[in-house]
This record gives sequence, structure tokens and C-alpha cells, in this order.
Amino acid sequence: MSAGLRSARTARGWSQERLVREIEQYARHNVTDVASTASLRVYVSEWENGKRTLSDRYAGILRKLLGITDGELRDAAPASVVVVADGYDELLSRIDAAGSLGASMVQAFNDQTELLRTMDRQRGASGLVDQMAGHLAALEDALNFAVLPTARRPVALALAGASTLAAWQAIDSGAVERAWRHYELAKRAARDAEALMYLAHAMAEQAYVLCEAGRPALGVDLVRDAQRTVGRSGSARLRAWLYAAEAEMCAHAGMPDDCRRALEAAMAAIPPGPEDRDPDMLSIFLNGSHLTRWQGNVLALLGEESAVTRLYGALEVMDPSFVRAKAGLHADLAHGHLIRAEYDDASAHLRQARLLASRTGSVRQRRRVDMLSSRL
Repeated sequence: MSAGLRSARTARGWSQERLVREIEQYARHNVTDVASTASLRVYVSEWENGKRTLSDRYAGILRKLLGITDGELRDAAPASVVVVADGYDELLSRIDAAGSLGASMVQAFNDQTELLRTMDRQRGASGLVDQMAGHLAALEDALNFAVLPTARRPVALALAGASTLAAWQAIDSGAVERAWRHYELAKRAARDAEALMYLAHAMAEQAYVLCEAGRPALGVDLVRDAQRTVGRSGSARLRAWLYAAEAEMCAHAGMPDDCRRALEAAMAAIPPGPEDRDPDMLSIFLNGSHLTRWQGNVLALLGEESAVTRLYGALEVMDPSFVRAKAGLHADLAHGHLIRAEYDDASAHLRQARLLASRTGSVRQRRRVDMLSSRL
């Protein structure tokens, strides 16, 4: 218990006292009973030091507050699978159930992914960890027992989209190993579905794990491999997204010329108009306005003063429902003002970024805010 709870708490920059306050606030908002403040202080200390067993009720609260799975919270190894002999009837029952999945059931899976995506965009990932884990488990179960390609492909495609969403949520929550495993699952599902666009998207997003782990050059290689994987068969919106991801990786890797070439390719590829979804690639939100914000982020990484102008333009037209993305945009603006030595403006945007990152529980954005704040 000690490693899982303590590491999740410290990743958010919370003291034990802050965690106690968060538990109490959760209890008030959800009209549930918890122990007194004094008792909770003792519980948290004893949970982290392995002196008290964590009950399922408190584990459920902590998972939602910290955005981690039960295994990560309890720092436990996966339970071993019990093999039951002569279980053919049960096996055939599950195969029959998976084989009879119709288009309406697959659509229900996709609708659930879309709902979780919307909730994540507005409220953050930390409160969705249980729902996301259950959703992936249901999709994996359906795929594991689907036999013929006609039954497997639609379920595999749904799993690929859901897994990349779960992986990005894990990155945002600071659970990098979970993110990596979800991307591996997404890639396997995309290959099963014979969906090169979803495979390329999962590969390129996985590069962000490498970048944040301090290997941006390897991230560049992975994004470029994703571009080769999809080739010209990908949609224009996906190609623009892949070029923009390459530009960001190149900026982190200290490759400014490659970065600018990739940015130009992204701007040339993005379809015109306000539409940001592709019917063949629902995992991506990207239009000209989004790409301008991304361009400003990359230019700030390169240390260019022109980044601020583009970022303010993006802020004016940004969809207010993209709460976590708005936290990132304020952090980008703070970065841009720091480049120009405009410290008051940088401080104001950092306050906004910190507020929005706290609202969504984004460990990733909070770390960035802390890093930029250290430069004030």
C-alpha cells in the first residue's frame, strides 16, 4: 500500500493534509460519510506505512481523487488466473455471445467511449479511472472471444479508439506505465482491425510517453515510423496531426530545422473550415484553430517570440469545453511571455493554468506549470 498511495499523492504535489481535505470535500459533494478529520489523518498515515488495511469504500474514493487504478493504489501484482478444467460449455457460451454482437452493440461501445472522451475533456481524467477500466475490460472480453474477422474487426476498432483515450488519460494522470500498456493494447487492436490510421495514431501518441521520459529523439523516430505506416492512405486531418506531433517531438529533441519543416507540412495538410472531427478518425480533434494553438506551443518550445501572437489568436476562438487544453494554452502563453521577459503576464497565465490544471486533476499540466514557475 505505501508505495502506491504515497507516489500518487506526491505526483499531485499534495501533502497528507491536502489529501485529507480532498477526501472530506469529496464526501460533502457526494453526500457520503467518512471518518473525522483527526481519524482521517491517522488513516492516511497508516495506509501509506502499511499499518492499516485500505477498505474498498475508501479505495473507491481515493481512486477517483487520484486518478489511478486499484492495482496502482494498492501497489499490487495482478491476481493469478484460476484455470477450470472441462469449461467448454462456458467457453462456447462466451464465444457465441461475442459472435452475436451486432452493429448496435458496437455502436453502444463507441458511444460510451465518446461520452468518456467528453467528460475527460471537460472534467479531467482522474474521476474516470474506474469507468475507463470497466469499459476497456468489456471491450477486451468481447474481442477475446470473437472468432471470425467479421466479428472481430468492429470490436477491435472500438477497442483501439478506447485504448488510446485511456492511454492519454493515464499520461495526464502521471501513470506512465499504464499509458504505455494501453498504447500497446491500442496498437494490437488496430492491427487486428486492419486499421492503419488508428495504428499510426496510437504509435504517434505513444511517442509522448518517450518524450516525457526524456527520450524525445526516440519519439521523433516513432512518429516518423507512424507516418510511414499509414503512408498516403491516411486522411488529410490525420496527416496534419502526425506532422504537428513530429514538429513537437523535434522541438523537444533540439531539431529546429526539422521542426519548422514539419510545421509547414502540417499547415499545408490541414483541411479548411471549422470541422475538427474525421469520420474515419474520431480520436483526433484538429482544425486550423487547433493547429494554430499547437504551432504556438511548438514555437514557444523553440524560443521564438512570435509564439505569443499565435497563442492569443487561438485563445480568442478556443472552445470553452476543452478545459484541460485551455490549461495547456495558458501554460503556452506563460512560456511565450517568459521568452520575452514579460514576467507579470507570464505569472497571470500561470495562475490560470494552475487553476484549470487543478480543476481537471492534470498531473502533466501541473508539472509543466511548476517547471515554468521556477523560471519567474
